[in-house]
Amino acid sequence: MPLGGEQVPQNLDAVAVRAWCGLALDALGGAREEIDAINVYPVADGDTGTNLYLTVESASQAIDAVFTGLEPTRPTLAEAVRAMAHGALIGARGNSGTILSQLLRGMAQVLGADRETDHADGRALALALRRAADAAYQAVAHPVEGTVLTVASAAADAASGVGGDCGLVARAAYDGACRALDETPEQLAVLGRAGVVDAGGRGLVAVLGALVGALSGETVLLKTASPYARTTASGGHARVQAVADAVECEDLPVDAAAPAFEVIYLLEADDKAVARLRTRLDGLGDSLVVVGGDGLWNVHVHVDDAGAAVEAGVEAGRPHRIRITHFGVGDAHTAGAAQPPRERAQRGIVAVVPGEGLAGLYAEAGATTVPTRPGEPPASGELVEAIRRAHAREVVLLPNDAELRHTAAAAAEQARTEGVRVALIPTRSAVQGIAALAVHEPDRRFDEDVVAMTSAAGATRYAELAVAERQSWTMAGICQAGDVLGLIDGDVALIGDDTTRTARSVLDRMLAAGGEMVTLVLGEDVPDSLGEELEKHVREAHLAVDTVVYRGGRQSALLLIGVE
Repeated sequence: MPLGGEQVPQNLDAVAVRAWCGLALDALGGAREEIDAINVYPVADGDTGTNLYLTVESASQAIDAVFTGLEPTRPTLAEAVRAMAHGALIGARGNSGTILSQLLRGMAQVLGADRETDHADGRALALALRRAADAAYQAVAHPVEGTVLTVASAAADAASGVGGDCGLVARAAYDGACRALDETPEQLAVLGRAGVVDAGGRGLVAVLGALVGALSGETVLLKTASPYARTTASGGHARVQAVADAVECEDLPVDAAAPAFEVIYLLEADDKAVARLRTRLDGLGDSLVVVGGDGLWNVHVHVDDAGAAVEAGVEAGRPHRIRITHFGVGDAHTAGAAQPPRERAQRGIVAVVPGEGLAGLYAEAGATTVPTRPGEPPASGELVEAIRRAHAREVVLLPNDAELRHTAAAAAEQARTEGVRVALIPTRSAVQGIAALAVHEPDRRFDEDVVAMTSAAGATRYAELAVAERQSWTMAGICQAGDVLGLIDGDVALIGDDTTRTARSVLDRMLAAGGEMVTLVLGEDVPDSLGEELEKHVREAHLAVDTVVYRGGRQSALLLIGVE
């Protein structure tokens, strides 16, 4: 204990930032269903809590990676807050998650300004909260009071009038946010009609409470007097009725809530192109939020023409991680009473896939897909959300990557607690997933179907062609940057200087032990002629072996090979 009973000032350092992310993730995980249930604005699609959770999960993973990568040392405060903000940006989901990512980015701009300091004091934290609120307002095309923006601004106002360390500033911000949250039903008529507080604001209160906990070590309980809890306590029917009442509010006409699609994508573009994009998207729909900077942006908008929104992104730069969600007929943005919930299917397939081409292939086979890009594996929350989207009593999960086995197992366990029967087939490549899908029979007993799919995946050897980025040691010797690497079952087996010759050698080695079917998945930059050449080689050199060729599209590997 400090001499004289004086309390040690609570400052914010990298360790505290990491703890904050972890506590915020726990808080949002515990409140997710409650927040989803009170989600009536801007669209009553019941996913605000889930979107906030997924956004913070991405931020938490990013900051964990920074700590792991710098062991045995630890990152600076600047490195920690910048990782947190970047993780939130690339993982932002929905309107609420996108705004939260901008709040964290605003904080990082202040807290990470000095790259050498190892901590921030109360004054810096108060400035960071102010910058966060201002940045969030600027990111929203048409700010509305009574939302998370109001709660963020109130938190910053409360923090600015407090002297002292970070602990006192965080507590003041939290208390101010709670008071503002209580007032949101009076500021936004749709909330008052539904009898709930703003869902995004409720999520931000949880995040600020976690900040208090990270600095003080205490468990923070929600301080609000609003009666929103009655909606969740009454079950799903009460929430649906509240939503139906809310959309009839005279302050929210039907034509203001009409867009049928939510479109989200990451965009690589310069500032001028993004300014033009804002103007164009603002004319296409509503709920427009564009966050980010330094060449990387997260774009969120509600539109009727999803294709036009994506096309606008293509004209502005390079969009990727495109997510399009159809709100659906009978969702709360249509007038009148809500329709009965869609009946669950008996069985569904959820698969992680690299590349648009494979995503289309899997979708045609009836699978719910989770697209990925190199270096950005999906989080467990993203897999859980995909399992929910499958809307089935039984789900077969295909991770299609050896590195995702723990993430997929965590997602399966979470889904089981929600009453879904989940079987995880440990596929290590997309071609193993294709083999599993080929024998899938939804009318068969679940256990029998899982056994058949597992057997087909296990009987499929997989290979991949990649280009070496640098000189390094491999199991096949030393490779140089630019060499073509042939990986079989995850290990480098061949090093070559020509894609076609290396691919032929890989095929011959794999087929030496026998095989009946070869699956080839060509990457975006690979010409069709490579597939034709390899198919001809198999036909001439390996009798009674069939070959099927698919296009993987952008984000897929140079070449994937499967041998069954």
